[in-house]
Amino acid sequence: MNNIPEKISAQLEKNPIDWQSILEETIGHFGCSTGTLHFLKSGTSILELKAQKGIPDFLLPKVSAIPIGKGMAGIAAERMKPVEMCNLQTDESGVARPAAKETKVEGSLAAPLIHEGKLYGTIGIAKPVSYDFTEEEIASLMGIGEAICQKIS
Repeated sequence: MNNIPEKISAQLEKNPIDWQSILEETIGHFGCSTGTLHFLKSGTSILELKAQKGIPDFLLPKVSAIPIGKGMAGIAAERMKPVEMCNLQTDESGVARPAAKETKVEGSLAAPLIHEGKLYGTIGIAKPVSYDFTEEEIASLMGIGEAICQKIS
């Protein structure tokens, strides 16, 4: 697993894998406060919540099952490319769902979990401040996503 932070790599070697710990290590690695990990439900176009940190309880029903194409995670899955937002609070593109603003996060990045051209889910991270993720950070999150895929495929 090239360029995967050591703590995340070590978590991925555990059996069973603690997906909550993987997500929390990833959030910490990027200096973020909030995140989600969704796995694609087999035979459907629904992303099911596997782990989360920092999502308000009242929003959990809205993020527990996300259709591909809806919201940042769904669009990242549909496009099979990362979706980034400098400030989710002021975004008017329609990519972020209205309820997403209730998370109070600003700088957000959602990446598809892809391995050998196949979609396995999405991982999303966010900061409580406006932030533009660098190309290196985006590539790093994609790499973490691919490492996750290798454990769930």
